[in-house]
Order: sequence, then C-alpha cells, then structure tokens
Amino acid sequence: MAKDLEEKKLKKDKKDKKEKKEKRAETDGVSKTKKEKKEKKIKGDVDMVDALEAELEKEPEVSMVKVVNGGEDEDEPRGALVPFAFPLAENDKEVKKILKTVKKSAKSKTLRRGVKEVVKALRKSAASDASLSNPSAIVVIAADISPMDVIAHIPVLCEDHNVPYIYIKSRAQLGEASATKRPTSVVMIGKERMGKKAGEGDAEFAEAYAELSKLVVKAGKTVRK
Repeated sequence: MAKDLEEKKLKKDKKDKKEKKEKRAETDGVSKTKKEKKEKKIKGDVDMVDALEAELEKEPEVSMVKVVNGGEDEDEPRGALVPFAFPLAENDKEVKKILKTVKKSAKSKTLRRGVKEVVKALRKSAASDASLSNPSAIVVIAADISPMDVIAHIPVLCEDHNVPYIYIKSRAQLGEASATKRPTSVVMIGKERMGKKAGEGDAEFAEAYAELSKLVVKAGKTVRK
C-alpha cells in the first residue's frame, strides 16, 4: 500500500512540474502560435530567395551559387537549363533580336535589371485583362540558373500581370547586353522611358521593341492556355 501511494505521489509531482513549465513558457512569451510559426516560415523563404539573389549578383569567382554554362554550345545538353524554360529563344536570329533590344533599352533608360527590380516593377503594375498584342513591358529571363528557385516565381507574376516573357540560354549574354559587367538572371524592358524627356536612340528603341513584342507574344501563345 505504501509503495502504491509513493508511486502516485511521484506521478503527481511530475505532472505539477510539467504544468508549471508550460505556464512559465507562456508567461515569458516562449510559446508560439501556429500563425507565428507560419509567418516565420514565409519570412525564412523570402530571406532564402534574397540570399540566393545576392549570391547571383556577386562576381562569378566569389559566388557560392552554381551558374551552369548554358547556350554557348549548341550541342550542350538541355539538362543545363531550368526545366520550365518555355518559351525559349533557341535560334541565333531570335537571340540577336532580343539582345539588341535589351541593349537599346539600357541606352534609352527603359530597362530594369535583376530579380528584385523586376519583381518590384511587376507587382507595381496593375493586372490587366487587355490583349498582349501591345504590352507595356517584356521580361527576358536567363535559363541557365541554378538553383532554379531564384527565378521560378517570375513567370507566374508575368502571367498574373499580362506581361509577356521569353527565356534565353545565357545569363552572361543577358548581363553583357544590359550594360553591366555581371551576368544577369532577368531583365524587364519597359515600353516607355522612365524619365520624362525623350533621349537619344528612343525612336530606334521603339521600333526594336515593337519587333520584339511580336516575337515574344507569338512564342508565348505556345505556352499559355
């Protein structure tokens, strides 16, 4: 009988200690709600993408993110490119037209470079049900990015805001065309100049933009439902 009473007392003491510990944790603000845990996870995901983009913006020799060599060799296996790279400009004529327009866009100050700038511009633009035949912007994405999470969300944003997009194989070529020494993962070519005054070469840019718009919209029809 004495043994049974002693065991009951030990169990009760353990239970009391556990309840006190839980109560103290709640009082000190240690315990977290499901909502707080979810918000922490989302913040962690955003921080991860920001960190990856920061790595991509570094010089190749100091970046910890692997950038595969895509598009320089026609015999290169498709495994070097992200699997969702559609529509993809593969022939030289299309690639030259895209890079030429990117160069003119940089000169005319209608170009946004990098994931952060492009995503910010897309989110600011109002979603429209208008036809894509005369888009206000065109997004060009490099397909030779690893990890692919860095650019995976961009096509979705483009579709949400009716902005046509196209991939090219080489991140290095995209960076060179956009007047920067570093490889670039994505650029947005705006139809209108960011400043108020028209600049040198704007007429040439308008013509190049119109041609590129036709190419990208036509290519996009094979992807969009």
